[in-house]
Amino acid sequence: MKGRMQTELHLQKRSKVSTSFNAFDHLRIVRIRRVKIESPSAKTFVFQDKLCAKAEPGQFIMVWIPGVDEIPLSLSTITPNGRTLITVAEVGETTKTLHERKRGDILGIRGPYGKGFTLTSGNIMIIGGGTGLVPLMPLTNKLVKLSTSLTLLLGAKTKDELLFLDRISQTLSKVDARVVVMTEDGSHGLKGIVTDQAEQKLANEKFDMIYACGPEKMMHKMFLLAERHHTPLQTSLERLMRCAMGLCGSCMIGNLRVCKDGPVLTREQLRTIKKEFGKLKLDFTGRKIAV
Repeated sequence: MKGRMQTELHLQKRSKVSTSFNAFDHLRIVRIRRVKIESPSAKTFVFQDKLCAKAEPGQFIMVWIPGVDEIPLSLSTITPNGRTLITVAEVGETTKTLHERKRGDILGIRGPYGKGFTLTSGNIMIIGGGTGLVPLMPLTNKLVKLSTSLTLLLGAKTKDELLFLDRISQTLSKVDARVVVMTEDGSHGLKGIVTDQAEQKLANEKFDMIYACGPEKMMHKMFLLAERHHTPLQTSLERLMRCAMGLCGSCMIGNLRVCKDGPVLTREQLRTIKKEFGKLKLDFTGRKIAV
């Protein structure tokens, strides 16, 4: 208990350090209300925050795990009353420590940040791979209210890595929607790579917008398909982010700052960074490495 009180005092002091920024930039203390296991590698954390209620689908927050690090995470649920969900896979030291947090534990958050998805009506394709589904879920919740015709393509390596199947089924139950599930090993749905399904559908059908998020190689393929079929595209990129306010340059790709100009980028923006998109990113030292 003493350790938790010291952590909370430290968070309170840190949250008051910067007074020149707006409210979204101040570190806020939230307490985890629920932890849900989504898959063997992914968990959802629920907390209450009134500023997150103002987030747009595709925006992200910075989450600080005391004594470890601060990382950018997409919101998997946004509600008007501030009930907020983040869903994260365990991929390193910071996310491993986050996965060890339990109900009642404290996190520091700031944001939301960045440019989210622009809503479009008409015939829409949504394609997500792995945890790329996370920012697409609030987007889907918005799109169904536009009475849009939706084609949702979900991909993962195995059945165990598929996320939100029940939630997707419930969300799309009352609208004109088609859902195609792909696993690389064939353990659920169709066997294969989700971009293959996208290629087939784009060859036979006109879409008014493609929304995509997942591994960058997947999104790069969707960019090439969108170019070939002259279809508008919005993708959500992931990069190393330290400040989230466009100051440090750690998330640069070409001449774009993913934290400010993105994380959602359009087909036109991707065209300006095609020498790096799907190929290169910055590491912790600022050196360009392969994606």
